[in-house]
Amino acid sequence: MASYIPRILIVDDEPQICDSLKILLKRQGYDILTANSGREAVDLLASNTFDLLLLDMVIPDMNGFQIMDHVNRNNHDVLTIVITGNASIESAVTALRKGAYDYLKKPFEYEELLKRVGNALQQKKLAREKKIIRGKLERSEERYQFLVQNSPDVIYILDNEGCFTFVNVTVERLLGYDPDQLIGKPFSVIVHEESQDRLASLNNGTHARDSAPDTQVELKLKLYDDRNLFKLFEIEQSSMEFSTTVEGEKVFGTYGVARDITYRKQLEEQLQQAKKMEAIGTLAGGIAHDFNNILMGVMGYTSLMLSEIKQDDPYYSKLQSIEQHVRSGANLTKQLLGFARGRKYDVKPVDIHVVIDRTANMFGRTKKEIVLENDYQEDVWTVELDEGQMEQVLFNFYVNAWQAMPDGGTLTI
Repeated sequence: MASYIPRILIVDDEPQICDSLKILLKRQGYDILTANSGREAVDLLASNTFDLLLLDMVIPDMNGFQIMDHVNRNNHDVLTIVITGNASIESAVTALRKGAYDYLKKPFEYEELLKRVGNALQQKKLAREKKIIRGKLERSEERYQFLVQNSPDVIYILDNEGCFTFVNVTVERLLGYDPDQLIGKPFSVIVHEESQDRLASLNNGTHARDSAPDTQVELKLKLYDDRNLFKLFEIEQSSMEFSTTVEGEKVFGTYGVARDITYRKQLEEQLQQAKKMEAIGTLAGGIAHDFNNILMGVMGYTSLMLSEIKQDDPYYSKLQSIEQHVRSGANLTKQLLGFARGRKYDVKPVDIHVVIDRTANMFGRTKKEIVLENDYQEDVWTVELDEGQMEQVLFNFYVNAWQAMPDGGTLTI
């Protein structure tokens, strides 16, 4: 990277002085331009960038003060050393008030001039570096503010008394609190009553400076618009030192991050519930399988009995009813097996009238005190369903109706 070469403008109506100063300063490695009039100086200032202006106060068309006014009005970032043969306290004070860096009386020693020029350019260099550093700090601050204020988590700082000294705007999005209104208030004001004991435990862990902070404390934080409602947060805190204006004095505060885990906890609960249902499904599948074997035995013996008696036998209809109930029991085991398989049921097109008639007749034979009446719409479409499930639904309706008529009555379907 090429080194920076300072540029100096010499303004003096004496060409010989301009030339001699130009030769002297060029030997020091400076880039030099000269002007012998105020107008020429103004034009050069407009078209070039200078670090230093060596300005004679007496110029025919424009005095030195006017040129300095022009520099100030147009915000030219240039230091000025006034050179004059008519030095006075009044002119020196006026020049300094107008922003002159230094004031030098003619005649002067070249070594003195070089010293003054070197000091001015060093000051200019420091100012330039300071500006660069300030720009970097401002950009760094902007990045910091962006990251902190756009964090999905609540980031905060507490003083040694546990009161907010900083909290990002995320607290408003998640909980509804205005960050400015929380400054100076204790952290406990946003903690739900059910979590106050855990907050005390968290603070004790944080203030134990020789031990690691408790980073897994879960607290319920209150919502601003309804203090009875809350969200669950995972709180991570650590102690930190703050320097005070008194030399050598340190105070301890707390840096914290609060992460909203409400949704995560809901998912975890759903996962736990799914695992429980899976276990119940496995158990239900085993029970259904064993129960189905028992029903097959009952069905087998019932079929044998039906094959050995005549239809006019008084027990024939009763055996048929047993057979039908066994089929219903078998359908119920199908539901249990479907549950065990993740609700994979036997769905097919069914005439709903047939299912209603079958279940109603079965129920009617067991409840003689109930009179059944049917009033169906004609020409209904078939529907896709699992017959076993639908039979169970209908039986539940029938039983509810029967329980509502303990002395008997009419059930209209």
